[in-house]
Parts: sequence; structure tokens; C-alpha cells
Amino acid sequence: MKSHDCHIFMQSLIPIAFRDLLPKQVWEPLVEISEFFRALCAPVIQVNDMAIWQERIVEIICKLERIFPPSFFDSMKHLAIYLPYEARVGRPVQFRWMYPFER
Repeated sequence: MKSHDCHIFMQSLIPIAFRDLLPKQVWEPLVEISEFFRALCAPVIQVNDMAIWQERIVEIICKLERIFPPSFFDSMKHLAIYLPYEARVGRPVQFRWMYPFER
């Protein structure tokens, strides 16, 4: 799978596919991280929304750390904390994606 496929899987399919398979305390943080990336990749970004997501992503990652083992989390998982700031400064992410070059 290419990164665009993983992106679509994370944003769209995880909330639907795992709803009945996982317990609620596991499923909800996965849906929250999906909503985070959906808001981050929206064609129009509201600066106020990104400030809210800046705070919420820390809580989401803490919830995920309670579910998954420590070996799952490396430095790349924690980089999501800086993405709302980057979206506020750089505006919509579509102009900075590598997807057109990957395909």
C-alpha cells in the first residue's frame, strides 16, 4: 500500500470497520485520531479549529498509549502533536503533499 492508501484507510475505513469488532475504549481513540487527520487534511482549515486540535491530539495520543504497548510508540507517533501548528502556519496540506509525486 502506498501512503495515500494508508491515509484513506485511516481517515475513512477505521471508524467503520472496527466499530463492532473492538471494545468502546479502544475504538473511540481510533475514531478520534481519524477525525484529527480528516480535519487536518480538509481543503479549508479554520485557525481556531487547529488550536483546539492542538490540545486534543495530546489527549488522543495519551489514550492510545494506554491501549497499545510502549514498543508501538516511537518518535514518529509523537510528531502528530506538531501538525496542527504546521497547518496553521502553512495552510491547507494539499499543497505540501507528496501524493502527486508518489503515484
